Amino acid sequence: MARILKVDRWNPDAEIMLEAGSILRNGGLVAFPTETVYGLGADGLNPEAVRKIFLAKGRPADNPLILHLADAKNAEDLAEVDARASEVMAAFWPGPLTLVLRARPGVPAEVTAGLPTVALRVPDHPVALALIGAAGRPVAAPSANRSGRPSPTDAEAVAADLGNKSDLLLDAGPVDIGLESTVIDLTGRKALLLRPGGTDIEKLETFLGKPLELPDDDSKKRSPGTRYKHYSPAVPVRVWTAGETLHDSVNPAKSGFMGISPPPAKFARVILFESEESYARGVFAGFRQLEAKGLSIVAEWPEPRGIGLALRDRIRRAAACTTP
Repeated sequence: MARILKVDRWNPDAEIMLEAGSILRNGGLVAFPTETVYGLGADGLNPEAVRKIFLAKGRPADNPLILHLADAKNAEDLAEVDARASEVMAAFWPGPLTLVLRARPGVPAEVTAGLPTVALRVPDHPVALALIGAAGRPVAAPSANRSGRPSPTDAEAVAADLGNKSDLLLDAGPVDIGLESTVIDLTGRKALLLRPGGTDIEKLETFLGKPLELPDDDSKKRSPGTRYKHYSPAVPVRVWTAGETLHDSVNPAKSGFMGISPPPAKFARVILFESEESYARGVFAGFRQLEAKGLSIVAEWPEPRGIGLALRDRIRRAAACTTP
């Protein structure tokens, strides 16, 4: 099992962060919290270290990574940043928004998956920012789980999935949002929505003054978490829309229900959330809890607005279906 160090979210111990930064500079892996999910970090400018992420996760090599930065000013060293991108960074960073931009020379192909673009964000979490600062370089980090599994929202889930595959795990408690960042592509005239996530689409569209466009299959490749079955527990996941009858194939006595509305039958276990925000924060942990009990999962299909759009995306991918 990887060494686990507890850190205070708001006042991370300076010596611990210096040690974690040193591990990254020397080519090691550190699992750490962000406001979205826990990430598995490596020195984003060290190709050999980045390759360790793919090996640890069993991640396809053609799936690009996000570079996490300490400050928006660092983005210009890694990507072509025009006026529109600078304005979006100023408005939404630090926060759960990733920008896909044209990569500058020097960004490892292991990070970009050989694409001419790079994904960047500044996380809004004191431990993540302290780690990046201590490392003194951009930190490449996907979610700290085995590829395809539900993303980890606490250190226990990281340890269960990755065991000893990282050199250090920083435990700062549960995350705030529970879903990965929103990803938008700003390489063209039109802004593309590559992945819904922690930043509301409505807020982005209001700021940009126009709707986000949907990507074609080629553009989707620029974002992680868009081409493979993701977020999936080892039990079947079905979706249910409030007011509809339960699918005939569902046996409530051998299933767990999770959502906001009262369940449509008597399930073996029920996980109810107070809001869509709490649903988003708990969806991956709920997947893992029901999986551990060997129960099939029925997940309520959320409304297509705000964080509900990102929830839909994660539930759809976990269920490997296109519609409820």
